[in-house]
Amino acid sequence: MRPAAALVAVSCLFLAACGRSSGGASSAGSVPGGGKTLEQLWRAGSDDVAVVPGTDHYAPGDARVSFLIVDSKGRVVTPPSARVWLSRGLAAKPFLVSTARLERIGVPGGSTASAAFIYVVHFRVEKPGKYWLLAVPDGEDSGVRAVGNVEVLAHDPVPGVGDPVPASATPTLASAQGDAARVTTRVPPDRPLLHYSIAQSLRAHAPFVVTFATPKFCTSRTCGPVVDVVLSVARHFRRSGVRFIHVEVYEGNDPSRGYNRWMQQWHLTTEPWTFVVDRRGRVSSRFQGAVSAGELERAVQRVAG
Repeated sequence: MRPAAALVAVSCLFLAACGRSSGGASSAGSVPGGGKTLEQLWRAGSDDVAVVPGTDHYAPGDARVSFLIVDSKGRVVTPPSARVWLSRGLAAKPFLVSTARLERIGVPGGSTASAAFIYVVHFRVEKPGKYWLLAVPDGEDSGVRAVGNVEVLAHDPVPGVGDPVPASATPTLASAQGDAARVTTRVPPDRPLLHYSIAQSLRAHAPFVVTFATPKFCTSRTCGPVVDVVLSVARHFRRSGVRFIHVEVYEGNDPSRGYNRWMQQWHLTTEPWTFVVDRRGRVSSRFQGAVSAGELERAVQRVAG
Protein backbone atom coordinates (compact mmCIF):
# COMPACT_ATOMS: atom_id res chain seq x y z
CA MET A 1 0.00 0.00 0.00
CA ARG A 2 1.45 3.37 -1.01
CA PRO A 3 1.41 6.54 1.19
CA ALA A 4 -1.68 8.31 -0.17
CA ALA A 5 -3.84 5.17 -0.19
CA ALA A 6 -2.61 4.07 3.21
CA LEU A 7 -3.32 7.45 4.80
CA VAL A 8 -6.86 7.43 3.48
CA ALA A 9 -7.41 3.87 4.68
CA VAL A 10 -6.26 4.35 8.25
CA SER A 11 -6.58 8.06 9.05
CA CYS A 12 -10.08 7.49 10.49
CA LEU A 13 -8.53 5.45 13.29
CA PHE A 14 -6.45 8.19 14.89
CA LEU A 15 -6.26 11.90 14.05
CA ALA A 16 -3.98 14.59 15.41
CA ALA A 17 -6.64 17.21 14.90
CA CYS A 18 -8.64 15.96 17.84
CA GLY A 19 -4.00 14.91 19.06
CA ARG A 20 10.12 12.71 26.87
CA SER A 21 10.22 9.34 26.10
CA SER A 22 12.49 8.29 23.31
CA GLY A 23 15.92 7.05 22.58
CA GLY A 24 18.60 9.53 21.68
CA ALA A 25 18.78 10.72 18.10
CA SER A 26 21.98 10.69 16.08
CA SER A 27 22.91 12.42 12.88
CA ALA A 28 25.70 11.74 10.39
CA GLY A 29 28.59 9.77 11.91
CA SER A 30 27.16 6.27 11.64
CA VAL A 31 25.43 7.06 8.30
CA PRO A 32 21.76 6.56 9.18
CA GLY A 33 20.20 3.96 6.90
CA GLY A 34 23.55 2.59 5.74
CA GLY A 35 23.72 5.02 2.81
CA LYS A 36 20.34 4.02 1.35
CA THR A 37 17.58 6.47 0.50
CA LEU A 38 14.48 6.58 2.64
CA GLU A 39 12.47 5.02 -0.19
CA GLN A 40 14.94 2.14 -0.52
CA LEU A 41 14.67 1.47 3.21
CA TRP A 42 10.89 1.69 3.03
CA ARG A 43 10.50 -0.70 0.11
CA ALA A 44 12.82 -3.24 1.74
CA GLY A 45 9.82 -4.38 3.77
CA SER A 46 7.03 -6.65 2.62
CA ASP A 47 4.24 -4.48 4.04
CA ASP A 48 4.81 -0.80 3.25
CA VAL A 49 2.13 1.39 4.83
CA ALA A 50 1.69 4.92 6.14
CA VAL A 51 2.08 6.04 9.73
CA VAL A 52 -1.13 7.31 11.34
CA PRO A 53 -0.19 10.67 12.89
CA GLY A 54 -0.98 11.59 16.48
CA THR A 55 0.61 15.03 16.14
CA ASP A 56 0.79 17.45 13.24
CA HIS A 57 2.17 20.66 14.74
CA TYR A 58 5.95 21.15 14.83
CA ALA A 59 8.31 24.09 15.21
CA PRO A 60 12.11 24.38 14.80
CA GLY A 61 13.85 22.76 17.74
CA ASP A 62 12.63 19.74 19.64
CA ALA A 63 9.75 18.03 17.83
CA ARG A 64 7.68 15.50 19.77
CA VAL A 65 6.21 13.20 17.13
CA SER A 66 3.56 10.64 18.04
CA PHE A 67 2.07 8.08 15.69
CA LEU A 68 0.47 4.68 15.23
CA ILE A 69 1.67 1.95 12.89
CA VAL A 70 -1.20 0.07 11.28
CA ASP A 71 -0.44 -2.78 8.88
CA SER A 72 -2.16 -3.28 5.53
CA LYS A 73 -4.82 -5.45 7.21
CA GLY A 74 -5.78 -2.68 9.61
CA ARG A 75 -4.08 -4.17 12.66
CA VAL A 76 -2.24 -1.86 15.07
CA VAL A 77 1.41 -2.91 15.42
CA THR A 78 2.71 -2.55 19.01
CA PRO A 79 6.24 -3.82 19.72
CA PRO A 80 7.70 -1.74 22.59
CA SER A 81 9.96 0.30 20.30
CA ALA A 82 10.45 1.27 16.68
CA ARG A 83 13.46 2.52 14.71
CA VAL A 84 12.78 5.88 13.08
CA TRP A 85 14.66 7.63 10.27
CA LEU A 86 14.20 11.21 9.08
CA SER A 87 15.08 12.61 5.64
CA ARG A 88 14.29 15.63 3.47
CA GLY A 89 12.55 13.52 0.83
CA LEU A 90 11.75 9.96 -0.22
CA ALA A 91 14.66 10.00 -2.65
CA ALA A 92 17.01 11.50 -0.05
CA LYS A 93 19.21 9.65 2.40
CA PRO A 94 18.22 9.90 6.08
CA PHE A 95 20.20 12.42 8.10
CA LEU A 96 18.94 11.33 11.51
CA VAL A 97 17.90 8.09 13.25
CA SER A 98 16.25 7.61 16.63
CA THR A 99 14.08 5.22 18.62
CA ALA A 100 10.35 5.67 19.26
CA ARG A 101 8.96 4.21 22.49
CA LEU A 102 5.47 2.84 22.92
CA GLU A 103 3.44 4.88 25.43
CA ARG A 104 0.11 3.91 27.01
CA ILE A 105 -2.86 6.17 26.22
CA GLY A 106 -5.15 6.81 29.18
CA VAL A 107 -5.16 5.14 32.58
CA PRO A 108 -6.58 1.83 33.83
CA GLY A 109 -10.31 2.13 34.36
CA GLY A 110 -10.50 5.46 32.54
CA SER A 111 -12.02 6.49 29.22
CA THR A 112 -11.33 4.37 26.17
CA ALA A 113 -9.50 5.54 23.05
CA SER A 114 -9.15 4.37 19.46
CA ALA A 115 -5.85 2.75 20.44
CA ALA A 116 -4.37 1.72 23.78
CA PHE A 117 -0.80 2.72 22.88
CA ILE A 118 1.03 5.23 20.73
CA TYR A 119 4.65 5.60 19.61
CA VAL A 120 6.50 8.77 20.68
CA VAL A 121 9.85 9.96 19.33
CA HIS A 122 11.74 13.23 19.76
CA PHE A 123 13.77 14.83 16.97
CA ARG A 124 15.66 18.09 16.92
CA VAL A 125 15.09 19.81 13.57
CA GLU A 126 16.42 23.35 13.24
CA LYS A 127 15.00 24.37 9.87
CA PRO A 128 11.36 24.66 8.78
CA GLY A 129 10.16 22.52 5.89
CA LYS A 130 8.62 19.19 4.98
CA TYR A 131 10.47 16.10 6.18
CA TRP A 132 9.86 12.39 5.60
CA LEU A 133 9.76 9.84 8.41
CA LEU A 134 10.16 6.07 8.22
CA ALA A 135 9.28 3.86 11.19
CA VAL A 136 10.13 0.16 11.49
CA PRO A 137 8.94 -1.75 14.59
CA ASP A 138 11.85 -3.43 16.37
CA GLY A 139 11.70 -7.21 16.33
CA GLU A 140 8.76 -7.14 13.94
CA ASP A 141 8.84 -10.16 11.62
CA SER A 142 5.98 -9.02 9.38
CA GLY A 143 8.18 -6.66 7.37
CA VAL A 144 6.05 -3.59 8.20
CA ARG A 145 7.60 -0.30 7.06
CA ALA A 146 5.56 2.85 7.77
CA VAL A 147 6.21 6.24 6.16
CA GLY A 148 4.82 9.71 6.85
CA ASN A 149 5.55 13.43 6.90
CA VAL A 150 6.69 15.93 9.50
CA GLU A 151 6.02 19.55 8.52
CA VAL A 152 8.03 22.03 10.58
CA LEU A 153 6.53 25.54 10.70
CA ALA A 154 8.61 28.66 10.14
CA HIS A 155 6.52 30.50 12.73
CA ASP A 156 4.63 28.86 15.57
CA PRO A 157 1.88 30.93 17.23
CA VAL A 158 1.24 28.28 19.91
CA PRO A 159 3.24 28.96 23.11
CA GLY A 160 6.43 26.92 22.98
CA VAL A 161 9.05 25.94 25.52
CA GLY A 162 10.38 29.09 27.17
CA ASP A 163 7.50 31.30 26.02
CA PRO A 164 5.30 33.23 28.47
CA VAL A 165 1.67 32.09 28.48
CA PRO A 166 -1.49 34.19 28.19
CA ALA A 167 -3.10 35.19 31.51
CA SER A 168 -6.40 33.59 30.57
CA ALA A 169 -9.22 33.99 33.10
CA THR A 170 -10.41 30.43 32.52
CA PRO A 171 -13.58 29.22 34.27
CA THR A 172 -13.57 27.44 37.62
CA LEU A 173 -16.13 25.80 39.88
CA ALA A 174 -16.29 29.07 41.82
CA SER A 175 -16.97 31.18 38.74
CA ALA A 176 -19.68 28.68 37.74
CA GLN A 177 -21.30 28.84 41.20
CA GLY A 178 -20.42 25.19 41.75
CA ASP A 179 -22.15 23.93 38.59
CA ALA A 180 -19.53 21.51 37.23
CA ALA A 181 -21.50 20.84 34.04
CA ARG A 182 -20.82 24.42 32.94
CA VAL A 183 -17.02 23.97 33.05
CA THR A 184 -16.43 20.31 32.15
CA THR A 185 -17.98 17.68 29.89
CA ARG A 186 -16.32 14.82 31.76
CA VAL A 187 -18.63 12.35 33.54
CA PRO A 188 -18.11 12.20 36.45
CA PRO A 189 -16.75 15.77 36.67
CA ASP A 190 -12.99 16.18 37.14
CA ARG A 191 -13.45 18.53 40.12
CA PRO A 192 -9.77 18.54 41.25
CA LEU A 193 -8.91 20.18 37.89
CA LEU A 194 -11.52 22.93 38.23
CA HIS A 195 -10.35 24.87 41.30
CA TYR A 196 -7.91 27.32 39.70
CA SER A 197 -7.79 29.49 36.62
CA ILE A 198 -4.69 30.12 34.54
CA ALA A 199 -4.71 33.81 35.52
CA GLN A 200 -4.95 32.98 39.24
CA SER A 201 -2.04 30.56 38.98
CA LEU A 202 0.14 33.09 37.19
CA ARG A 203 -0.57 35.76 39.83
CA ALA A 204 0.32 33.24 42.56
CA HIS A 205 3.57 32.30 40.75
CA ALA A 206 2.49 28.67 41.07
CA PRO A 207 3.66 26.06 38.57
CA PHE A 208 0.73 24.43 36.81
CA VAL A 209 -0.45 21.98 34.20
CA VAL A 210 -3.26 23.03 31.89
CA THR A 211 -5.00 20.73 29.46
CA PHE A 212 -7.32 22.04 26.76
CA ALA A 213 -9.59 19.09 26.00
CA THR A 214 -13.23 18.09 25.67
CA PRO A 215 -13.94 14.54 26.87
CA LYS A 216 -17.49 14.51 25.48
CA PHE A 217 -16.96 15.91 21.99
CA CYS A 218 -13.51 14.82 20.82
CA THR A 219 -14.17 12.63 17.78
CA SER A 220 -10.94 10.64 18.04
CA ARG A 221 -11.73 9.72 21.67
CA THR A 222 -8.23 10.66 22.84
CA CYS A 223 -9.46 13.73 24.73
CA GLY A 224 -11.19 11.74 27.45
CA PRO A 225 -8.04 9.74 28.17
CA VAL A 226 -5.99 12.96 28.24
CA VAL A 227 -8.15 14.42 31.01
CA ASP A 228 -7.98 11.07 32.83
CA VAL A 229 -4.19 11.14 32.59
CA VAL A 230 -3.98 14.71 33.94
CA LEU A 231 -6.33 13.81 36.80
CA SER A 232 -4.26 10.74 37.64
CA VAL A 233 -0.99 12.68 37.64
CA ALA A 234 -2.60 15.45 39.71
CA ARG A 235 -3.30 12.91 42.46
CA HIS A 236 0.36 11.90 42.52
CA PHE A 237 1.48 15.52 42.90
CA ARG A 238 -1.28 16.77 45.24
CA ARG A 239 1.25 17.92 47.88
CA SER A 240 3.78 19.36 45.44
CA GLY A 241 2.32 22.85 45.02
CA VAL A 242 1.75 22.21 41.30
CA ARG A 243 -1.75 23.15 40.16
CA PHE A 244 -3.71 21.15 37.58
CA ILE A 245 -6.28 22.82 35.34
CA HIS A 246 -8.74 21.52 32.74
CA VAL A 247 -10.19 23.94 30.17
CA GLU A 248 -12.98 22.92 27.79
CA VAL A 249 -12.48 23.97 24.17
CA TYR A 250 -15.90 24.94 22.76
CA GLU A 251 -17.91 28.08 23.43
CA GLY A 252 -20.64 27.09 25.88
CA ASN A 253 -19.51 23.46 25.48
CA ASP A 254 -21.28 23.50 22.11
CA PRO A 255 -19.17 22.38 19.11
CA SER A 256 -21.46 24.26 16.69
CA ARG A 257 -20.31 27.55 18.27
CA GLY A 258 -16.61 26.93 17.58
CA TYR A 259 -13.59 27.23 19.83
CA ASN A 260 -13.89 29.47 22.89
CA ARG A 261 -11.85 32.57 23.65
CA TRP A 262 -9.31 30.70 25.77
CA MET A 263 -8.43 28.41 22.87
CA GLN A 264 -8.09 31.52 20.70
CA GLN A 265 -5.90 33.30 23.26
CA TRP A 266 -3.50 30.35 23.15
CA HIS A 267 -3.72 30.15 19.31
CA LEU A 268 -4.92 26.54 19.44
CA THR A 269 -6.67 25.21 16.33
CA THR A 270 -6.69 21.54 17.35
CA GLU A 271 -7.19 19.72 20.62
CA PRO A 272 -6.24 18.28 23.02
CA TRP A 273 -3.17 20.27 24.05
CA THR A 274 -1.45 19.99 27.45
CA PHE A 275 1.10 22.50 28.80
CA VAL A 276 3.36 22.39 31.84
CA VAL A 277 4.11 25.95 33.03
CA ASP A 278 6.81 26.93 35.54
CA ARG A 279 6.71 29.51 38.36
CA ARG A 280 7.80 32.27 35.98
CA GLY A 281 4.74 31.67 33.82
CA ARG A 282 6.74 30.15 30.97
CA VAL A 283 6.14 26.87 29.15
CA SER A 284 8.37 24.09 30.43
CA SER A 285 6.85 21.29 28.31
CA ARG A 286 3.97 20.96 25.86
CA PHE A 287 2.12 18.00 24.39
CA GLN A 288 -0.18 17.94 21.41
CA GLY A 289 -2.67 15.08 21.28
CA ALA A 290 -2.43 12.07 23.57
CA VAL A 291 0.12 12.18 26.40
CA SER A 292 1.00 9.25 28.63
CA ALA A 293 1.06 9.45 32.42
CA GLY A 294 4.79 8.71 32.35
CA GLU A 295 5.54 11.57 29.96
CA LEU A 296 3.48 14.03 31.98
CA GLU A 297 4.91 12.92 35.33
CA ARG A 298 8.46 13.50 34.11
CA ALA A 299 7.50 16.93 32.81
CA VAL A 300 5.77 17.90 36.08
CA GLN A 301 8.74 16.74 38.14
CA ARG A 302 10.87 19.37 36.39
CA VAL A 303 8.72 22.24 37.70
CA ALA A 304 7.72 20.79 41.09
CA GLY A 305 9.38 21.77 44.34
